[in-house]
Amino acid sequence: MTELREQLLREIEPLLESENRATLRELLYDWRTSDISEIVELVDDDRRRLFFDVLETPVAAEVMEKVNEATRARLFEVLKEEELQRIFSEMDWDDAADLLAEMPEEVADKVLHSLSQTDRLQIHKLMRYSADSAGGIMDPLVISVPKDATIAEAVSKIRMAAIEEDFYSIYVLDQDGRFIGDVRIRLLLTRPENTRVGDLVDPDAIYVRTDTDQEEVRNIFSKNNLIVVPVLDADHKLVGRITADRVIEVAEEEAAEDVYTMAGTDADELETFSAARAARIRMTWLLPCLLGTGVTATVMSLFGAHYQPVYLAAAAFVPMIAAISGNAGLQTSAIVVSGLATGHLAALKLSTVFTREVRIALLVALSCGIVGAVICSILIHYRPAQHTIEPVQLVFAFGTAMFSAIMVATTLGLVLPFLFRRIGIDPAISSGPLVTTANDSISVAIYMALAVTLAR
Repeated sequence: MTELREQLLREIEPLLESENRATLRELLYDWRTSDISEIVELVDDDRRRLFFDVLETPVAAEVMEKVNEATRARLFEVLKEEELQRIFSEMDWDDAADLLAEMPEEVADKVLHSLSQTDRLQIHKLMRYSADSAGGIMDPLVISVPKDATIAEAVSKIRMAAIEEDFYSIYVLDQDGRFIGDVRIRLLLTRPENTRVGDLVDPDAIYVRTDTDQEEVRNIFSKNNLIVVPVLDADHKLVGRITADRVIEVAEEEAAEDVYTMAGTDADELETFSAARAARIRMTWLLPCLLGTGVTATVMSLFGAHYQPVYLAAAAFVPMIAAISGNAGLQTSAIVVSGLATGHLAALKLSTVFTREVRIALLVALSCGIVGAVICSILIHYRPAQHTIEPVQLVFAFGTAMFSAIMVATTLGLVLPFLFRRIGIDPAISSGPLVTTANDSISVAIYMALAVTLAR
């Protein structure tokens, strides 16, 4: 907890305890909504109820937008329907669409139907788009003019526009309403008033389609240092815009999703305070992993039943094989997943990545194989006398198995992200526990098979 947050919490704690609404309202009046939202996330439901009793509706709407999803889910239950209706009536259309998608369907329908017809129609349009597409994250409020308009007419339209957010350019349309390009505000301020905006338009303006994935939108902003980008529909007509602050939110969401996926859980954990629900989400990943480790145990049991002398000597080194090969595969998949997520050109070409990663894998596998064989040769001298396998055979088997297991794990870590991406699955899953468990089973099977083959 930051020092500022602790200070704010100390100031507000007595007022929350005494439920002094009048003083609490005065204190919160000078606070930023970002500070209020942080405190709302920390307190219990009764105190959240008290916050929203004293906040003005526009401020309550901003706080509702800024709290995390788990807190927002609780607020949907704590607040009455008429309160939610007032709060949503103060939100921008794009923010309202995002939050309505998080609400229980029956409550969302009631809130939506309580809004004005204009608000309801615009929000309905936004909710038709996929939540992780450009259409789902865009702001539908834009300023556009026909190409034959003069600068004076464009400036007049800007003055009359009811857009509270900052904007940096106006968009120019042809006679059929299709997007031509944009004109920066700077040009409108530095050119004669009778100049046609069509003569100033940038025909190479970057734009995205409504169905463009939000991750690709983020990459477009990053590569081109954009502040805003227009959004077009399938008919090349302007339907909205996406600003850099929205893209920052998207980047945070995508990063959180990847971290959760790679850790073997789900971003749905962000939406709940329930320990039982969080445990259920994690167990949906851990149970398959438990079954996977059962496969590894089965492999070990089969070798132990039929090749007991070799098994007793080789089993001690199984954790080293599984751990090193698994981590080597994880390193490769993490690099590839990161490259795919950021849209780096090298990471989009399997042949380019394959050439680079195979060379790295060969060096890593050779180094680990040699170092591991040296460690094995030292430790094997402490084996019990009843082990009949020759030390040199076990050392050779271990080194070869380490090399082979790392190469296999690295190949899986390289190929699986591309495969998952091709079939529409989040590539981050390739770095998760399921694939790591599969790597362990494969590497152990390789090691034990080589140990038995070379020791016979």
